[in-house]
Amino acid sequence: MLSYDKPVSVNASPSSGASMVATLNTMSANPKPINATVVPVTSNNTIAKTNGQPAPRHHHIWLVTGPAGCGKSTVAKHLSTSLNLPYIEGDEYHPKANVDKMANGIPLTDADRWDWLTVLREESLRQLASGAEGVVLTCSALKRKYRDVIRVAPYYSHDVVLHFIYLHAPENVLLERVGLRQGHYMGANMVHSQFSILEPPTAEETDVISLDVSGPIDGVLGEALDKVLKKIDEVASS
Repeated sequence: MLSYDKPVSVNASPSSGASMVATLNTMSANPKPINATVVPVTSNNTIAKTNGQPAPRHHHIWLVTGPAGCGKSTVAKHLSTSLNLPYIEGDEYHPKANVDKMANGIPLTDADRWDWLTVLREESLRQLASGAEGVVLTCSALKRKYRDVIRVAPYYSHDVVLHFIYLHAPENVLLERVGLRQGHYMGANMVHSQFSILEPPTAEETDVISLDVSGPIDGVLGEALDKVLKKIDEVASS
């Protein structure tokens, strides 16, 4: 079983990618096959041209993270619509066994999550390889080692730039929000469970945009889009 005692450095050089990828690919003894898992690349390890058009200089993955009730889906859908990018709802990629556990108030283990995280990473890369200039993805990514699984994505292509948008609010605020949900498998009791294992991003994780979602949703959505647009400009000028 893979050990994640040492987190992936967010400032690691691309030349270290091969060994990291080889290590992370051992996380499951029986990994699930994913359609089109191989991203078409050029001899320079960049995403290949699609439909006869040059690929953009950068392909962004915007991963919206945070515990239950923080509004990941709402923020992600807003960014997807505003930026005209495909949207991947991470919850829809959980295997049935994971959904059943959460519906019964049973927290997921690390072993439950490895294949799921890999699927989300591969699906994001697949959509970029299919011609998308970027993709918006939701995933709670509560622990540093979960985020590190997704951080491998840029090592498959150096054109990919990964960003985490970390949504946060006090536990009592999120408990109230989840309690108002109807028909969602993630019950209010799961909020406390998620907070108990939550590892907020540290200053070392320089690929994280932090966003307080305690206030009204309109303000949250506006701030999220503003920060994303500023980051796009920053990357383009670098």
